[in-house]
Amino acid sequence: MKYAYEDLGPDQFEHLIVCLCNRLLGIATQGFAAGPDGGRDAKFVGKTDLFPSISSPWTGITIIQAKHTNGYNKSFSEPDFGRLLKKEIPKIKKLRKAGQLDNYILFSNRRLTAGKQTEIQSNISKQCDIPESSISLRGLNDLEIWLKSFPEVAAMAKLDMVDSPLSVSSDDLAEVIEALASFNASTLPTSDEDKNEIIRIPYADKNKINNMSVEYAKNLEKKYLSETKEIKDFLSMPENDRFVRLYDDIVDDFQLKIIAKRKNHQDFDSVINYLFDLLFARDSVLKKNQKLTKTMLFYMYWNCDIGSEENASSK
Repeated sequence: MKYAYEDLGPDQFEHLIVCLCNRLLGIATQGFAAGPDGGRDAKFVGKTDLFPSISSPWTGITIIQAKHTNGYNKSFSEPDFGRLLKKEIPKIKKLRKAGQLDNYILFSNRRLTAGKQTEIQSNISKQCDIPESSISLRGLNDLEIWLKSFPEVAAMAKLDMVDSPLSVSSDDLAEVIEALASFNASTLPTSDEDKNEIIRIPYADKNKINNMSVEYAKNLEKKYLSETKEIKDFLSMPENDRFVRLYDDIVDDFQLKIIAKRKNHQDFDSVINYLFDLLFARDSVLKKNQKLTKTMLFYMYWNCDIGSEENASSK
């Protein structure tokens, strides 16, 4: 069974790695609370049980890091991981110099080739003065093998969709955004009358209902409201009926997921920001068209397609 690691939150992925290390290294593996990690998400002190092998265990202080990505099919070879590692090197050096690190293992839900593994481990070894034999990088393939070998780890980490964070599909949205990016609104006939005026509750009322902060709501309105007419024009064109159907599917997916997972994001500022981060991490089309994607999400909210309208007061 393959797990959708990209649908986990960073804290969930970290918890999974701690549970896995309890099995691989030993029951004394210690995870740390959320916050600045100083180059470590967990550690194990002593002789490891199964890692790297039963015959050649690590001894001393083993520092564990879990680096999660929401992106699909990401690899250790990509520039974003290189930038991430560059930030971690000084932390690893500091722990090593302080005598708080003998072995270092980094887990990520990314693809890892043998060549890249050797290259990165050699780089960490040279910069941090750690023997290469005491450094290990582990990616998707390793995670799959170990979770098949130790199915109790997945159960312990609660890898199921009920526990997953707010997670939405980016594919349909990317298709709409790509078409919208090439749309030329100037070709539309002008009209003094808007026959499709949106009937919606007052913006201020909706923000109160959804617990969106006044400052955040004003910022969204200032940045994106003037841009929403182009989206409305695009969706109103008969020849774009297919994209309208895609849009309807998108908002249904987003709204249902938001309703189900809102407990993890109590204010709507967090919901919107989480969606921005998730979508840009997952899809290159959306990342390339960030402003248009943000405008589209604002349009969904402004148009009352996502977010609650319950207990709205009329004016």
